[in-house]
Amino acid sequence: MPDFSFSRDSAISALRLLGGCTALGFATYAQAAPAFDSDSPWMLGDWNGTRTELADKGYDFKLDYTGEMGSNLHGGYDHDRTARYSDQFGLGTHLDLQKILGWDDAEFQLTITKRSGNNISNDRINDPRVGGFTSAQEVWGRGQTTRLTQMWYQQKFFDQKLDIKVGRFGEGEDFNSFPCDFQNLAFCGSQVGNWVGGIWYNWPVSQWALRVKYHLTPELYAQVGAYEQNPSNLDRGNGFKLSGSGTQGAVLPVELVWTPKLNGLPGEYRAGYYYSSAKASDVYKDQDGQPAALSGEAYRSASSKHGVWFGAQQQVTSLASDHSRGLSVFANATMHDKKTNAIDNYVQAGVVYKGPFDARAKDDIGFALARVHVNPAFRKNAEASNQAQAVYDYDDPSFLPPQDTEYSAELYYGVHVANWLTVRPNLQYIRHPGGVNEVDDALIAGIKIQSSF
Repeated sequence: MPDFSFSRDSAISALRLLGGCTALGFATYAQAAPAFDSDSPWMLGDWNGTRTELADKGYDFKLDYTGEMGSNLHGGYDHDRTARYSDQFGLGTHLDLQKILGWDDAEFQLTITKRSGNNISNDRINDPRVGGFTSAQEVWGRGQTTRLTQMWYQQKFFDQKLDIKVGRFGEGEDFNSFPCDFQNLAFCGSQVGNWVGGIWYNWPVSQWALRVKYHLTPELYAQVGAYEQNPSNLDRGNGFKLSGSGTQGAVLPVELVWTPKLNGLPGEYRAGYYYSSAKASDVYKDQDGQPAALSGEAYRSASSKHGVWFGAQQQVTSLASDHSRGLSVFANATMHDKKTNAIDNYVQAGVVYKGPFDARAKDDIGFALARVHVNPAFRKNAEASNQAQAVYDYDDPSFLPPQDTEYSAELYYGVHVANWLTVRPNLQYIRHPGGVNEVDDALIAGIKIQSSF
């Protein structure tokens, strides 16, 4: 019988919230935009018009929920079948300061998130001695805790050509951005943060940051940023830390973004570069250029870390004049410093079709493939570590499995239940989980729930 592992905090939080939502929902059901109305963007409706009235005055409130289940149907490191559930609540407010205070083109955003649950990838799919790179449940990670995820002020100048944002937020919010409809992490969000996560912190982690964007044309803009590189922000107990103690340097991304309409259909193309000013350790050699695992000396230090990324999304077909339906294609690639990073390159591509059937015009189907390649120097370091300990048997608990290349695939069907609820059952296939050849290829069943209260 499957062992459904839910965290106690997650279950209690969900029950309390759903109970409160249900009570409030029934209280507002008979009003103009009733609760549970499939055409409403919110499960709880328009609060008898109060929500729209507040938005008109510049106050917009959101309570969002993402839940993801993953079950190992076949293969992986541990063949004992089970299911895991992880989730995230996000409570936020967006303030239009032009409406509220009369400040032209000014905005403020505040968001708090809470993550709970467990991940099927940690011990069932990946070898726990080395872990993995992708995750079958992208919403899991960065500490199952409550965090201040956004707290920023944004101001536009010169007829909105110049856009400056300052406060606390993550790099992936603006740089190397990508949607998160898939459940596997290899197809969700900013991919740079997935492969250099020690310096680039994606949602829900925030840090002090500055982003400056300038529109060269209506379809083309350039942006630069400066983000505090502070590993202590990752700690579970530092979800609301505001001090700069522990800062090691800064991550400086620059990006060019083109958003054309080809044959009237929208697209987005990104090319960027990041530079970290903090010191970074070599993944293999010591100061004398010898394998550090064999010499016993400290790994040599590099003065910086860097990499590049490319991304493309383009809708290629539409259904007659309805551009909300049709086929879109996408691809992403990242390349990283081979001296200091475990992953040296990553590529991904896929397709999404929105509105596959007339009777289900808001449903969508997605399919994607990804390849995560491990830096050969990082693999050599694992081999040197085993040699230093004279351990050569994969089944020995002290053996450090060398990692090479991991391949991922996901197919989902998104059921648009209501404007406030989408459910995406999915199947994932992972070849060489964690890049470990000895681990059996894994088949995973998943369900992703996205809702707005």
